[in-house]
Amino acid sequence: MPSIVTAAVILIGDEILSGRTQDTNLKTIADFLTPLGVEVREARVIPDVQETIVATVNDLRARFDYVFTTGGIGPTHDDITADAMAAAFGRGIDVRADAMAILAPYYAARGQEMNEGRLRMARIPDGAELVLNPVSAAPGFQLDNVFVMAGVPAVTRGMLQDVGRKIKGGAVVHSRTVRAAGVREGDIAAPLGELAKATPEASLGSYPFMRLVDGQTQFGTNLVARSRDREAVDRCVDAIAAIVTAQGGAPEIDPEI
Repeated sequence: MPSIVTAAVILIGDEILSGRTQDTNLKTIADFLTPLGVEVREARVIPDVQETIVATVNDLRARFDYVFTTGGIGPTHDDITADAMAAAFGRGIDVRADAMAILAPYYAARGQEMNEGRLRMARIPDGAELVLNPVSAAPGFQLDNVFVMAGVPAVTRGMLQDVGRKIKGGAVVHSRTVRAAGVREGDIAAPLGELAKATPEASLGSYPFMRLVDGQTQFGTNLVARSRDREAVDRCVDAIAAIVTAQGGAPEIDPEI
């Protein structure tokens, strides 16, 4: 059987918990990993507290194949993720020559000094492998199965390009969606449940929606079939479409993603 490779995401930052910043990195990471055959199974949002970061990282890295963190590796006093990672792995941390070789010319080319704040971004735990940052130079890093990345969405996306070559994926999860406008969850709950029992090789999800159509609110349900077996997904989509049609709906089927 194809291998199942799992991941967890840790979103680090008081600003996310306070609501000041709306996270988009979880979706970015999950979308990036899915076609690589890595399935995100858990995500946590935690504060900029070293003890919490250490405990969370040590918990998740023991339970998942990969862990991805975002946030807390910038130049200010509250960017404590690198120190927390060093503590979690029992490593030392200091300014690293390989990180300096990236940062020093980057700032020199812009006429900016390598001040104390920027030096903080060159502090890397002992034994970590750098994760390149094509957007703003300051690197992330990898310790064992943990990838430590920036919180700025554009930088996260850039770092993922380097992360991709470091990952060994497994079986890809195939997914297709049937939109059922005008059909509510309660209308199809029973036949959908029967279909789920009959096809244990697939996962079926039901997600209600509301949208404006010609100024009118339209209700409906998005029905999603997921499986590592592409043919199982196709069979489920056909069956779901038949269920929707039987309820008087007109199923709209998305292509495979």
